[in-house]
Amino acid sequence: MAEHSNDTHDHSHDHNGIFGKRTELYFSLLCGVFLLIGFLIKTFGSETQSIWMYLTPFLISYAFGGYFITIEAFEKIKRGGFEIDFLMIAAAIGAAYIGSWAEGALLLFLFSLGHALESYAMNKAKKSIEALGDLTPKTALVKRDDKIEEVAIEELKINDIIVVKPHSKISADGVIISGSSAINQAPITGESMPIDKTAIASTHNLPDFKDIDAAHVVFTGTINGDGSIEVLVMKLSKDSTVARLVKMVSEVETQKSPTQRMTKKFEKWYVPIVILVVIILCFAYVVVDEPFGDSLYRAITVLVAASPCALAISTPSAVLSGIARAAQKGVLIKGGKALEDLGSITTIAFDKTGTLTEGKPKLTNVVPYKYTETGLARLVFEVESLSNHPLARAIAKDLQLLYVMEHENMASNVTAIQGKGISATFKEKPVFIGNEKLMTDEGMTIAPDLLLEMQEMLLGGHTAMLVAYDKEVVGLISVMDIPRATAVSTLKKLKAIGIKRMVMLTGDHQNVGDAIAKRIGLTEARGNLLPEDKVEAVKKLMQRDGKIAMVGDGVNDAPAMAYSTVSVAMGAAGSDVALETADVALMSDKIEMLPFVIGLSRASKRIITQNIWISMGVVALLVPATILDLTSIGLAVAFHEGSTLVVVINALRLLVYSEDK
Repeated sequence: MAEHSNDTHDHSHDHNGIFGKRTELYFSLLCGVFLLIGFLIKTFGSETQSIWMYLTPFLISYAFGGYFITIEAFEKIKRGGFEIDFLMIAAAIGAAYIGSWAEGALLLFLFSLGHALESYAMNKAKKSIEALGDLTPKTALVKRDDKIEEVAIEELKINDIIVVKPHSKISADGVIISGSSAINQAPITGESMPIDKTAIASTHNLPDFKDIDAAHVVFTGTINGDGSIEVLVMKLSKDSTVARLVKMVSEVETQKSPTQRMTKKFEKWYVPIVILVVIILCFAYVVVDEPFGDSLYRAITVLVAASPCALAISTPSAVLSGIARAAQKGVLIKGGKALEDLGSITTIAFDKTGTLTEGKPKLTNVVPYKYTETGLARLVFEVESLSNHPLARAIAKDLQLLYVMEHENMASNVTAIQGKGISATFKEKPVFIGNEKLMTDEGMTIAPDLLLEMQEMLLGGHTAMLVAYDKEVVGLISVMDIPRATAVSTLKKLKAIGIKRMVMLTGDHQNVGDAIAKRIGLTEARGNLLPEDKVEAVKKLMQRDGKIAMVGDGVNDAPAMAYSTVSVAMGAAGSDVALETADVALMSDKIEMLPFVIGLSRASKRIITQNIWISMGVVALLVPATILDLTSIGLAVAFHEGSTLVVVINALRLLVYSEDK
């Protein structure tokens, strides 16, 4: 799960000045302009010109380039730390001391430009996330005493009724009680197509917000379509999905990745060592036969070459860019640790119900025996319509749709028979719908071929029920929690990007698990698992494979998800628990977002690795070259600060990451 750090000051700079938020960038550019002016005057000016002709532009360049760097350095020194900013100021002063004004100004120009680009990268990433905060409208139209009044959303109360006009933003999380419309949920869930929403049948005894059918639920910040709707407020403004999302994303920076923590520890020891080495090199003239000026020049060049500027920004810029890109697609990744860990996963454990499957039973077979199909459908429809059992409701609903039926009140006296099924009366004759034991207990014979077909259905993961009418078995029906339409293609994509093992953990019978696993292409299925059994299964998978991700709804699977390396919750837009507990929250209920998230995490991990190799590689090449006098301070500055710009630009590529690339 996500880890927290108190070190929030991590190379993210928000400097305001005379040019507003872009002051640091403009100061950097002005530093470059005066550097160029000074260089041109010095190079092409008259030999008899005053030294101040070119020294003045260099001094102005130093002032613009060193302003914010000096502020940063002193802030860190006050907290007892010597970091990269201090090294850069020291190198620039040293360059000026030995007369290398152009090189010192170039150092400050490139370093300040790197700072400005770093701030740009961070701010761009943050803004794309924080834009979620702008989704919430400031006011709402509330219906009170048959009058409509406009109030601030902070004044909304639970059970207020708000009126949402066509093509306007929805101002509260709630349930539609009047009207219907196609709602654009892209700002919250990332879904590209508008979702049809209708009014709930009754507001009497409403379940919890997360348990209401998604067809009736709306979220703050989503956009109404052509219809006018009335919404019953079920969450206050401060508790809305979008408010919680913005709050959590704002905490992301404090949750550092393993690489970030490692580089921070490295910097803590590395910077003082560099300072010590530079001080020793200043006195190289004592051992080597050379003037003090040459030793000082070499020491300052080594100081430039050894400063880990690119290393410091290499990871945070990539992490924040990756998190920002995920947020644009409706995915909340809680910090660098989750991002990096997800990028190294090769095993994923899935919950079955509602994750790999639709989460609700569907009628799969209607098999008549010495009876007509429509007759069997009518009989079952009339009987099951009178039952309150969830399976019965699902069967009745699907029969009504498939056979275009309406109630004719032909059935009565529906009674549940514990562990067997139900009995009823249809056209004044007895009906039984249930398992094999119910039929045999009632003295009825089941035809062998019908029994064989029933066994095949059970082995295939279906829940099969025999139907008897007037003391004869007249058919067979079955239901199943069917796999999501996108499950097969999603698992194929996961396999293609390097996921080796995909395991289903389910509380259903092993037959059901095996049937679905075979149908959608899972590696294995483990059935008959209670919540505590799922925890044990996750522990065993981690012992075998090291790191695993657990994908579920974030509610029923919370214990197992807590034990996994990375927990991924689906449909988190409607679940406070999922938003709180998961490391990665897919705001939409779309499993097909999983390959994108894992692909993005892997791309982030690759870019972090590339950035570290670039930053450390440049230092490893430059330090020996400067010690051996193989390069000048100008080249050292250009290569060193150039690497900082390269790693920032490399990290920004994540903001346009696409699964197709």
